Amino acid sequence: MGNAVRPASTTPASWDAFSDVEAFVEEVLSELTAMAADGSRPTRSGPKPAFTGAALRKAIMAIWCVCFCGMQWRAIGQLSGMPFGTLYALFARWTRLGLWRRLLDRLRRTWRLACGDMAEPSATVIDSRTCPSAWSCFARGVDGGKRIRGIKIHLAVEKYRIPLAIDAAPANVHDTKGIVPVLREIAGCGFQGPAIGDLGYRGERLANAGETLGITVQPIARGRDGMFIPTEIAWVVERSFIWISRYRRLNTIVERTKDHFVAFVQIAFISHPVHPSEAAHSPGSQRVNATNKLSVIGCEFRPHIFRARH
Repeated sequence: MGNAVRPASTTPASWDAFSDVEAFVEEVLSELTAMAADGSRPTRSGPKPAFTGAALRKAIMAIWCVCFCGMQWRAIGQLSGMPFGTLYALFARWTRLGLWRRLLDRLRRTWRLACGDMAEPSATVIDSRTCPSAWSCFARGVDGGKRIRGIKIHLAVEKYRIPLAIDAAPANVHDTKGIVPVLREIAGCGFQGPAIGDLGYRGERLANAGETLGITVQPIARGRDGMFIPTEIAWVVERSFIWISRYRRLNTIVERTKDHFVAFVQIAFISHPVHPSEAAHSPGSQRVNATNKLSVIGCEFRPHIFRARH
């Protein structure tokens, strides 16, 4: 008899998230500078001076570690040598000011322009994923089909799998109701076009809600006889969920507020490198030379890592 347990791969070649932490820190610093310049980041008042230099970089890296490693705030405070209350307050303040949303939107537009597309997409893909949640989570419900007690993440992504809008609801909320806030958000940003989803988004009520917002909801079949079949660009949202599944903070949800949970999802998409080979195989995109050092989050793209992972 053979060994039933397959040994885990310990080589970092397949995917090394820590190699891109410095790029993540640099982009957050540049966005903070831009927010301070345009007045969207007011100067913090208080007896203690604001973090600068190495202390600020350490704080940004600590917030990323909370998302990727799933660490408790008290634990990362102990390891980093910084008060955990200060780190949490910094994360909450940046979330309230919209730092992560603003940075993600800028990187998405930069990547689309680098691939030869318009800055804003003409179509979006919608889907949801059920995640278990702790008792302390901001919401809980039971997904009867998957038998999971937790929440549902609702996403609207473009063809490069970068989200346009993110929302969350209890797991017992049907997809046709949970996706409506996402449609409202992308419509508020000026999106007008088709929203492609699976057959779970059928229904006159959702279709009427989409038409009111100027969005055409297009439910299509993505499988047959129990098999998944890639259809048009509807499959790209599945890779978006694969991205965030690598971040332990987003596997079992413990956040007490929905805004903080959405912020961690945005951090996951910001810090995950987007490779040219991924864009080259996206429907309707122009091929990007894999040897070019295009920069979306300030790091060199490594297409060989993509091939090893997928």
